[in-house]
Amino acid sequence: MRKVVTKEQIRGCFFNGMTIMVGGFMGCGTPEGLIDLIIELDIKDITLIATDTATIDRGVGRLIVGKRVKKLYASHIGLNPETGRQMNKGSLEVELVPQGTLVERIRAGGFGLGGVLTPTGLGTIIEEGKEIIEVDGQKFLLEKPLKADVSLIRGSLTDCYGNTIYRGTSNNFNQMMATAGETVIVETEKLVPAGSLNKESITTPSIFVDYVIRGGGDYVY
Repeated sequence: MRKVVTKEQIRGCFFNGMTIMVGGFMGCGTPEGLIDLIIELDIKDITLIATDTATIDRGVGRLIVGKRVKKLYASHIGLNPETGRQMNKGSLEVELVPQGTLVERIRAGGFGLGGVLTPTGLGTIIEEGKEIIEVDGQKFLLEKPLKADVSLIRGSLTDCYGNTIYRGTSNNFNQMMATAGETVIVETEKLVPAGSLNKESITTPSIFVDYVIRGGGDYVY
């Protein structure tokens, strides 16, 4: 099934109070056109899952600055001072998650696991309120899965069925987040004909993708 749509056709995927995963690392590999759409639709009270909050004028940082996010799961917020201000003020709930743990929690959500066991965070504030499980005499934190209503992904090359390849650092969290959203939307830099992608290079198969929109860049039809 061909999955290429316009922004108008996916407006109904977004609603106030939803949970959104957004790929990217410091804004690299983030689908900026889909961030534009969220702002245009005036979506608020978002639970946001992202590796970081980019900067005040880039990526998911624009959602933070617009005060559209009520809860954040992220590993790093240092490049966006507005995130820290809202967190300290108490208007934004922030759960800082070690980056390896964050991707494993997303993987658990995408692969139907009940959680992951990790020693990372033991003896720190990370363990507060979490279950500690002992295995063969070693203690681990139980980190529960993360899923989203919608995962917003930035692809480098995508065909009309949703098969997607990422280039360079745009691989980051996009690959795993594409498995953990009830609805997955890929904003692609370049749309290519069906059958033109090297099958061995496809990182996100079409089965995970619901919609594809054209982002910035040139396209082959």
